[in-house]
Amino acid sequence: MPSHAVVIPAYNEAATLRDVATRALAQARRVIVVDDGSSDATAASVAGLPVTLLRNDANLGKAASLWRGMQAALTDGADAVITLDGDGQHAPEDIPRLLAAAAARPASLIIGARRGDRARIPAMRYYANRFANFWLSWASGQRLPDSQSGFRLYPAALLARLRVPHGKGRGFVFESEVLIEAARLGFPTVAVDIPAVYRPGARPSHYRHRDSLRITAMVAGKLLKRGLYPQGLYRAYLRPLFVRRSGSE
Repeated sequence: MPSHAVVIPAYNEAATLRDVATRALAQARRVIVVDDGSSDATAASVAGLPVTLLRNDANLGKAASLWRGMQAALTDGADAVITLDGDGQHAPEDIPRLLAAAAARPASLIIGARRGDRARIPAMRYYANRFANFWLSWASGQRLPDSQSGFRLYPAALLARLRVPHGKGRGFVFESEVLIEAARLGFPTVAVDIPAVYRPGARPSHYRHRDSLRITAMVAGKLLKRGLYPQGLYRAYLRPLFVRRSGSE
C-alpha cells in the first residue's frame, strides 16, 4: 500500500513545532522531526507526540537535517517524502493537495507554490524568490513559480538517485540544486498553489543574504558546465511564450 512520510527540519522552533507536528500527524502516520542542534526547547516541545525525533548534536544546517530525515523515511519504506518547515509557514492541511498532484504525475517533484497572496509576502523575500526563480528555471529547463518553497513532495524513486551535496552551509542551496538535478534525472517539478502563511510576530527567516550568493554561485556553475544551457532558457521561457502566442492566433 502506498505510504508517505512527513519530514520537519527544526532549528529553534519551540514556539511553533508542536502545533505543526500535531497537524501533520492528522495527515500522515509517519512524521519525522529533525532537531538541528537547537538551543531552545524544540525537542521537548514534541514530547508525548507519536513522532520520530532525530537530534543532531550540533547545528548542521537545513540540508543535512532534510537529508537525514529523508533517509530515515526511506528506510521505513516510505514511497514519498513530504517536507515542510517547523515555523508554521506551511499548512499541513495542504498535504492532500500535494498528494493529489503526485497521484496525477507520479514521476514528478511536487512543490507548494505561493503564487497568490502577494501582499502577504515580505518584500525582500518576494524579490529574492523572483530572482532565484529566474535562474533556477533556466538551469532546470522548466518554469518554476516558487523555487524557494520548502513545502514539497519527493518521490522515493527520485531520492534514491539524488546525489546532491548536503553538508553544513548547503541549506537553501541543497533545495535549489535538487530542482535542477531532479529535472536532469527525468523528474520535472509540478507546482501546486498554496496560500502564503506569515504570522504576526513570527521569528525572522533563517535565510540570509549569503544564501542568495551561494545559490547564485551554484547555478552559475551548472550553467557554465553546460555552455550556458540555452535549451534550458528556451524550455523555461521562450517555448511557453511561443505556445501562448500561437494559441491566441
